[in-house]
Amino acid sequence: MDESRALEVTAARAYESAEPVRALWSDADRAWASRAAAEVVGAEGSSDAFLARRASFVLERLGERQPLLARAVAALRWRPWVASAIVGFAFALGVFLDQVGSSQRINLLAPPVLGLIVWNLAVYAIIGAGHVVRFGDASSPGPLRSLLARAAGGAARPRGDEAARTAITALGADWARRAAPLYAMRAARILHLAAALLAAGVLAGLYLRGIALEYLAGWQSTFLEASTVRSLAAVFYAPGAWATGIPVPPVPEVEAIRAPGGENAARWVHLMAATVALVVIAPRLLLALVTGLVERHRATRFAFSADDPYFRRLARGFRGGAARVRVLPYSYAPAPEALAGLEAIVARSFGGSAAMVVAPPAQWGGDAPPELGGASGATLVALFNATATPEREAHGAFLAALARKRDEAEAIVAFVDESAWLARFGADEARTAERRAAWRTACAESSVPVVFVDLANADLAATDAALDAAIGDRNA
Repeated sequence: MDESRALEVTAARAYESAEPVRALWSDADRAWASRAAAEVVGAEGSSDAFLARRASFVLERLGERQPLLARAVAALRWRPWVASAIVGFAFALGVFLDQVGSSQRINLLAPPVLGLIVWNLAVYAIIGAGHVVRFGDASSPGPLRSLLARAAGGAARPRGDEAARTAITALGADWARRAAPLYAMRAARILHLAAALLAAGVLAGLYLRGIALEYLAGWQSTFLEASTVRSLAAVFYAPGAWATGIPVPPVPEVEAIRAPGGENAARWVHLMAATVALVVIAPRLLLALVTGLVERHRATRFAFSADDPYFRRLARGFRGGAARVRVLPYSYAPAPEALAGLEAIVARSFGGSAAMVVAPPAQWGGDAPPELGGASGATLVALFNATATPEREAHGAFLAALARKRDEAEAIVAFVDESAWLARFGADEARTAERRAAWRTACAESSVPVVFVDLANADLAATDAALDAAIGDRNA
């Protein structure tokens, strides 16, 4: 998947995961987008192609309803002209940067390109040291992530819907995290090219001015003798002498140009230019090529984690049809409002076309779940009432028996309905925390993740996030 499509998929995920956007994007819309994308891609299409096509449908319909969302995606798209502008400005700056001055004299001990060479050698040392220090560690380009997040946020600054701005903020943070490695390589490529073109511009300016002006080369020093100056020049200009075949003058000629003396600086300019070309321009272009190849690889092979519950659910729906959810209550008969909450959660988290089946409640003390014929590949949800105190011999045994179905099921998770509990003890936070801790312990003994939810007043966004985390932990 390339960068552009990856951005659209990330945007679709951010918008669909943001609760405020549900006023614009219903579960029916989600099901339509999945169905339409599957029809276009076809049964032989890849999951990446399905995700990309589905994201384009999501953004097209959402963009019509809320233009701020489309503007945020446009703000995050990369514009190649930015790199061209930066590199062009660097070259122009180099051309107009007069490092010789009105004296028109080039000091061999402080040549006008000395700063360029020293700076670039320092950069090479920092790059090398950085690779050694960070070898094997994941990079964390914080400033790049902040810049990307601000780019998305800038689209939401004009007056608009608060819900859209919330979704855009989520998009900016998510894309900054996912695209930071790509943008790190992109920034490196641009900076290497800019450095090379800045040096090329300096040399171009030096030669252009040398056509109309005569530069004189010389040196002066309180402490150094001609032999020492000649040795220093031989070392400093060694790359240029090797490339051009122009030798560094012998000691008598170097002594002859000691201030106030001097000579036409043409050969020294050639030595400086060749040295800069070998020490600055060539390495920078090579680094730009390497980082450019890495950038291209990352931009054309953008990968999404298969462990992300959002993408896993979509891919499962594309490959295996509608999701199936089996709810297994234990010594608890859900009230109608609780069942309605369950249906809303399943539609939100598994798609509007998901099929939910609620089994008859298991009797207290029964340690075996009901027969699960045809449940292979389904998500199994053990449903408990928070008012019940979890007991190892009852609830724990039921969870352990259910956990033995792990290889058959898509996922196993426990829901603890807090509707009745919160109605009676909602004001007692300490007691609620103690009861949740007891349920966590009971579920952890069977390695079954647990989600606490008030089914009578379900917070769909929070439950969706908790369910994603629980399923993600199970598949880690």
